[in-house]
Amino acid sequence: MQTEKAEILAERPGKYSPVRRYSVLSALVATTLLGAVVATAVAPGDNQMPFEPELVIERLGIPEMVTVEHDSALPYVFDERIQPGDTIQTILRRLGISDAEVIAFLMSDEDARNVLRQLRAGRSLVATTNAEGLLSSLNLPVGRGAERFIIERTPNGIEKVGESVAAVDTLVEMRSGTITHSLYGATDAAGVPESVANRFAQIFGTQIDFTRDLREGDRFSVVYETVYDQGVPVSAGRILAAEFVNQGQTHTVVLYREADGNEAYYTPDGRGLNQAFLRYPLEFTRISSSFGRRMHPIHRNWRSHNGTDFAAPTGTPIMASSDGRVSFVGSQRGYGNTVILQHRDNYSTLYAHMNGFAKGLSNGQRIRQGQIIGYVGMTGWATGPHLHYEIRINNVPHDPMKIALPQVQPLSKDEIGRFKVDTAPMLDRLALLNYQPLAVARLQD
Repeated sequence: MQTEKAEILAERPGKYSPVRRYSVLSALVATTLLGAVVATAVAPGDNQMPFEPELVIERLGIPEMVTVEHDSALPYVFDERIQPGDTIQTILRRLGISDAEVIAFLMSDEDARNVLRQLRAGRSLVATTNAEGLLSSLNLPVGRGAERFIIERTPNGIEKVGESVAAVDTLVEMRSGTITHSLYGATDAAGVPESVANRFAQIFGTQIDFTRDLREGDRFSVVYETVYDQGVPVSAGRILAAEFVNQGQTHTVVLYREADGNEAYYTPDGRGLNQAFLRYPLEFTRISSSFGRRMHPIHRNWRSHNGTDFAAPTGTPIMASSDGRVSFVGSQRGYGNTVILQHRDNYSTLYAHMNGFAKGLSNGQRIRQGQIIGYVGMTGWATGPHLHYEIRINNVPHDPMKIALPQVQPLSKDEIGRFKVDTAPMLDRLALLNYQPLAVARLQD
C-alpha cells in the first residue's frame, strides 16, 4: 500500500507537491555534502522524475497548554464609539460601568460640562476601569477637533490631568456619480456626505439653477476632506475640487488660498467665484414663491413679489450670498427681521422674515460670502417659515433665479503661476475620476 500510495502522490501535482519538494531538497543537501551540486530541470506536466519520490509521514505531538493567571492590577480598557443621542450616562451604562463619583465630578466641573455638551456621534472615548469596575481614567473628545479632555482617579479623588491631542487624521476622498432624478439622490447613491452635497450646491449655485437646469445623465465629481478619529470617519471637511457636467457643459472649480490667506473657489483658468452671488443663500431647499406678480397670501390681493421665497425649517442658517457690508439690520414692517447687504457695482441683497440675527451682526460690518447672517423664521407678513431673498441693482429688484450674476476678475499675472502649481494635484484627481478607458476592439479569430 505504501508503494502504491507514493506512486499516486508523485503523479498528482498541487495538493501533495510539498512532499515532492522536500524530496528534491533532501537530494540537493545530500549531493552538497558530497562536494557536488547537481541541477535538474523538469518540464511542466512531465512525470519523468530524476529520482523516486518518497512518502514521509511524521506524527506531531500536542503542544503543552500553559495557564496564565490574571493580574488583578491590570486595568480593563474600553474604546467606545459615541452613538447619536448618547450622553455620558448612557455610554457608561452600555459599558456596564457604574461610578457615581465620576458622574458627580463631570456634572459639577465647568470644563467637563462644556466637553459633554460637545459629544459628537462617531467620535471615540477611552475608559479604563480597575478590578472593582470603577473608572481609573476617562479620555473624552472635545467637539470635532483633535483635543481630548482627560480625568483620572487619584488618591485625592477625581482630577483633571489636562488635555492631549488625539490621533485625528484628515484624508482626501473622491466621489463621482450620475444624475437620475435629483442632485441629492445622486450624491446619496455615491456615498457623498450631506454636508458636502450642500456645499457642492452652494458652490455651483452661481452657475446652475438646480431646480430647473438638471437633466438625467448630468454628472458630478467631487474631491473633499474627511476627518478620521482612530480610523473611523467622523466629519467631512472642505471641498477641494469639484466638477459638474450639466446639459453637456462642464463647470469646474478648485479651492485656492489667496495671498491674504483667504480661501476661495476658482475656475481652472484662474477666474474666482468667491465674489459672485449665490443663488441659494441657505441649504438648498424648496422654492415656495417666485419673483413676479402673485396673489398675496395674507392681504388677498395681487401684488408684485420682488424676490424669491425659500421654504425651510425655522432656525435654518442664512448665508451672505456675496462679499459686502451690512447696510441694515433690524425690523422692516412686512419684512419682519431683515438684513440688507451692500455689494460692489451697486448690487445689494435683502434677507427677510428672519427668526433672528447672527450674534454680533451690526451696521457697517464686513461680510464674506457664505458667512452666517441670520436664521429662517416667519416674522412680519408670513404664513410659514421661509426666507424672502432679493437681489437689487441700484435699488431696483431683479429675479434672483434669472439675473446674470457678475463674475470677479481673474488672478493677476504674477499670481496665476502659483495658482496653477498649487491647484494641479486636485485637478489631476478630478481627471482621474472622469477617466473613461478606451474601448478595445475584440480581435477576430
